[in-house]
Amino acid sequence: MTRATPVDEYLRHLAVERGLARNTITSYRRDLAIYADWLLARGLDGPGAATEQDLADFVRFLGAERVPPLATSSIARVLSAVRGLHRFLTEEGTIATDVSRDLRPPKLPMRLPKAIPIEDVEALIAAAGGEEVAELRDTALLELLYATGARVSEAVSLNVDDLVDDEVIRLFGKGGKQRIVPLGSYARRAIDAYLVRARPLLSLRGTSTPALFLGLRGRRMSRQSAWSSIHRAAERAGLAASVSPHTLRHSFATHLLEGGADVRVVQELLGHSSVATTQIYTLVTADTLREMYTAAHPRAR
Repeated sequence: MTRATPVDEYLRHLAVERGLARNTITSYRRDLAIYADWLLARGLDGPGAATEQDLADFVRFLGAERVPPLATSSIARVLSAVRGLHRFLTEEGTIATDVSRDLRPPKLPMRLPKAIPIEDVEALIAAAGGEEVAELRDTALLELLYATGARVSEAVSLNVDDLVDDEVIRLFGKGGKQRIVPLGSYARRAIDAYLVRARPLLSLRGTSTPALFLGLRGRRMSRQSAWSSIHRAAERAGLAASVSPHTLRHSFATHLLEGGADVRVVQELLGHSSVATTQIYTLVTADTLREMYTAAHPRAR
């Protein structure tokens, strides 16, 4: 029987001990394959043979020598996986020294989340509207994304039973972390219409599933299908260039802060583990305030 590689052991640890999601494990596997291939090409027999200089050379390889070179954000992600691997192997006693301990990723440029104005959100949701089965489903999906700030992956993972009552919904974020989020009247009405007039028809096309959002074949809606629904609505509303899978999540957070919500409340609603992540949205609202001030104050310019 083939002996598990250090990377396989680490990925098993992430899945079993830390309970990371399957998509996260897939991302780690892809990034660590880049590292493993580079070690092999360099003639190094696994992570235990690497030195601090080797890792410095690996960083240079990722950004300059690899074809094509990786973006700064991708380099940071790969190095995070590499550091995690070395730390795990050191803690397990597989290697003696963690040579990645002082490895620092390139500094990431600050990228502010892009929200769209409230009137554009309304136009986007209205563009999905209609009385057809898919239109009722897509309206419910968009209303839920904007009402709760859910990630698309969280929305398509919902089951009908996650609708706790008429007021709140249960979302499962990264690592299976659960949070309860208010639903709002617009989303509730759209979901009720979907549950009564569309979901029963969709469910007849497939096998029994507890999924809230169903595809046209009666199975759980995929992330790709959900994004296609958002993109179609954006094209109809003339917003295709402004809308990404996270646009409604970003708009949810930005509009809450602009309306006076406390940043820690928004942190809880978004499921961020650190308030520092949520505070990025405060920079967006500060930029908006500066723009309004400059435009409106007679002595601002």
